[in-house]
Amino acid sequence: MIEKSRFGRTGHHSSRVIFGAAALWQYDQDRNDRALDLLLEYGINHIDTAASYGDSELCIGPWMDRYRQNFFLATKTEKRTYHEARDQFHASLDRLRTDHVDLLQLHYLVNPDEWDVAMGPGGVLEFAIEAREQGLTRYIGVTGHDVAIAEMHLRSTAHFDFDSVLLPYSYTMMQNPIYQTKFEELYQHCTANDIAMQTIKGIVRRPWGDRPQTRTTWYEPLEEQQAIDNAVHWILGKPGVFLNSAGDVDVLPKVLDAAARFVTRPKDDVMNNDVERLAMAPLFT
Repeated sequence: MIEKSRFGRTGHHSSRVIFGAAALWQYDQDRNDRALDLLLEYGINHIDTAASYGDSELCIGPWMDRYRQNFFLATKTEKRTYHEARDQFHASLDRLRTDHVDLLQLHYLVNPDEWDVAMGPGGVLEFAIEAREQGLTRYIGVTGHDVAIAEMHLRSTAHFDFDSVLLPYSYTMMQNPIYQTKFEELYQHCTANDIAMQTIKGIVRRPWGDRPQTRTTWYEPLEEQQAIDNAVHWILGKPGVFLNSAGDVDVLPKVLDAAARFVTRPKDDVMNNDVERLAMAPLFT
């Protein structure tokens, strides 16, 4: 079983690994059943999906018919205006076969112009607040990636009291001094304000480049169990941080196995050896 930790001010004790449901992009009943079996086996009690993740919400819907009470359920909207977000979110509830989610997240909010629309009059934030008041969601979060996202999350959380943030975190990503500085500033802010901190892109080996894409992840993932162990244990070694699992069902068992055996964070020389041996590179530069 994977340890659980308090998910910020929500008070929910979520598994330190959250199921990243981008892995369910295309509907496949056998694959969906295998994923659910793994979640139940390892005690995963938190699912993160998005309206823009292909068939993901449709795949999760049948699970909610049977197991809604077992999961903290999060989805996202990438829409920037009130009306677009409202329409998309109600469609998400239909696909997820539920009358509410636990967390509604403003998705990939990194572009400053889009940020102004989303946070301004008639923006998606207005809808998210209304949805919370109506009991359609319990909490509101914000997500994103790219090097600029930690700084943008600081701007977002200064503007509105978000309950959670989501952004990339890995050993290679943290070798970028600009990103490292802003990530640590955000981490301190989240810790001080009891904001849950979710991380993504944790087992990146490198961008696909010209190589054939053999996994459903947006990057070439680590494949060796020991390297995945090191990457996962390094992330979980940061207190209070959650890891959203990779978007590939066939890689998922290795990530969950690694997390179930977490004891301590690997030292830098171990991580540097993996970086050199596997020609690892950050996804965002």
